Amino acid sequence: MSDHIYIIGEIGQNHNGSVDIAKLIVDLVCRQPADELFHTTLPAIDAIKLTKRDLNEELTDSSMNRIYDSPHSFGRTYGEHRKALELSNEQHFEIYQYAKSKGLEFVETLCAVGCLDLLKLFKPDRLKVASRDLTNLPLLSAMAETRIPMILSTGMGGIKELEDALQLITKYHSNISILHCLSQYPSEYTRINLRTITYLQKHYPQYTIGYSDHSIGIMIPVAAVAMGARIIEKHITIDRNMKGTDQQGSLGPDGVKRMVRDIRLLEQSMGKEEFFIDEAVSDTQKKLERSIATRRDIKAGEIINVDDIHLLSPGDGFKWAQNQQVVGKKALQNIPANEIIYSSMIG
Repeated sequence: MSDHIYIIGEIGQNHNGSVDIAKLIVDLVCRQPADELFHTTLPAIDAIKLTKRDLNEELTDSSMNRIYDSPHSFGRTYGEHRKALELSNEQHFEIYQYAKSKGLEFVETLCAVGCLDLLKLFKPDRLKVASRDLTNLPLLSAMAETRIPMILSTGMGGIKELEDALQLITKYHSNISILHCLSQYPSEYTRINLRTITYLQKHYPQYTIGYSDHSIGIMIPVAAVAMGARIIEKHITIDRNMKGTDQQGSLGPDGVKRMVRDIRLLEQSMGKEEFFIDEAVSDTQKKLERSIATRRDIKAGEIINVDDIHLLSPGDGFKWAQNQQVVGKKALQNIPANEIIYSSMIG
C-alpha cells in the first residue's frame, strides 16, 4: 500500500458499456491537482476500479426477466440492461492497459467465481470484494487463493460477517484492507458513522483501514481521512447528468479534482503527534509576540523596577517570564518610553 492516502476512483458501470467512455474517465482522474496558494503540484488519484459480473450468477431468472422501465434502463428487461452494461474480459484488459499507461493502479471487483477467468489476461493490483459479497464465502476463497491483495467493503456486514471473511481469507494471505461503508445510495449523513473507522483501527490494527463513500459531495471522504482512513473509494464519472443509475451520485471532473486536492492537502497537514514551535512561524513570532518594554523614559544609570516595564511587540526581546533579568538592572544608556529593552541596554 502507498505511503500516502490511496484514492480509488470507482468507474463501476459509469462507462455505460463503452470502453471509450471508460478511457475518458481514466483521462479525467489521472490529472494532478494543484495547490494554487503555494504553487505546488499534488499527487493524483492512485487507482481506478472496474466491476466484472457473471450474468449467469447474478440474479434469479424472474428478476433478470422482469421489465425494467426506467429512464436509466439500457434494455427492455433488467437482464438486457445488465448485459448492455457488461464489458468483456478483453475490454477490461484494454482499460487496464490504458490505466497503466497513465500511471494508475487497477482494482477489479469480481462478483462471481467465474469472473476469475479475467485473471488469465492480466493481474490487477488489488481485488475488491463488494459489500454484497462479504458473505459469499466460495467467492472469497477463490479470490484469496490468487494471493492478490484484497479489499473488503463492509457496507452490508457486521462483526460476524467480517470475522468469517477474514478467517477464510487469512488461510491464504493477510494482505487485506477493510473499508467502512454504508450501502445506502445516497448515504444519509446521520447513518454514515465515521467513528467506525477508528473502531476498525483499534480492533484490526494488522489491516489497512479505509472508507468507501456513497454520500453526495466530497466532505465525508475528506473527513474520513481526518479520522485515519488510509484508503478512499469514490464513484467517478465524466458527467453526472449522463444516463445511468450511479451517475448522479458520482463525482464529475471538478468534484474529483477538488476531492483529491483536499485529501492531499489534508494528509500534508496531519503532521506528527507532538507539540512544538514550527520554524515557519519564527518571523511571525518575532514580529507579533510581546517583549518587555519601557513604560517611561529611563535614563542611563537608573535602576529598572517592575513598574517601569510592560509588554509590547516585536517579540525579539525578553519575555515576561524573564523579567528578573531586567528588573533590578541598571540602564547602560537612555531608553525612550515604549521601546523594547534588549540585553545590551542593561547591566
